[in-house]
Amino acid sequence: MDRPLIRSKMIIATMIIGMLLTSCASKQDIVYFQNAKSFETIVDTDTFTAKLKVGDVVSVYVSTLDQTVTKPYNLVKSSGGEGGELIDYLIDIEGNIDYPVLGKIKLLGLTVEEAKALFKKKFAEGDLLKDPVIIFRVLNFRVTVAGEVNSPGVYPVSGERISILEALGMAGDLTIKGRRDNILVVRDFNGTKTYTRIDLTNKEVFNSPVYYLTQNDYVYVEPNNSAISGASGDARIGTLITITSFLITTTLLLITRN
Repeated sequence: MDRPLIRSKMIIATMIIGMLLTSCASKQDIVYFQNAKSFETIVDTDTFTAKLKVGDVVSVYVSTLDQTVTKPYNLVKSSGGEGGELIDYLIDIEGNIDYPVLGKIKLLGLTVEEAKALFKKKFAEGDLLKDPVIIFRVLNFRVTVAGEVNSPGVYPVSGERISILEALGMAGDLTIKGRRDNILVVRDFNGTKTYTRIDLTNKEVFNSPVYYLTQNDYVYVEPNNSAISGASGDARIGTLITITSFLITTTLLLITRN
């Protein structure tokens, strides 16, 4: 066999191996905020605050200088002792909670601050309490992060809002096989679901309506092409590697013989 033909076969075999071993994501696929310039300043003018939804579980604690007058409003679960845990309240299908003394209070669509103001107004209108301090918390504020992240799961949120970057950080960030440019956020507001996709490789992500998540949002990171190919073509790639190895071995044997 002439040496030019042998060299041609070796070049072809090497190219096949190169294609198999270099199926990695490019820089453009994995780097965040690629169009952000050095020393560029972006002012966050977003005043987004999560609003209360049907199905939210909330805690309300009322405090004044005279704690005896607030006792009827701070009901506790029976614990068999003197203390106890505050009763929480579920926002029903009509957007209300059933609160001691005050009765039905509509919280649907309010922010936490607006809910506090509403309680103060009702206490003042009924001349029930003077200058009460209202501590209001959403107990079931959590987000779900799934797909190509290092630690998928359901994550509780202690504050009143969380960004999608913070949520992905809690989930250990995206794996190398996750698509940065097409992340899906599924949001449910009182039975109506919205589906929004964002691109983390573009700085415009900060202007997205889902940059700040709301309670019970679902974030899904889909696999990139290399992950899909790897999942469906493991057997095919194994066969190609075997064939390529055979070609190289045969070619090397022919070279040594000649």
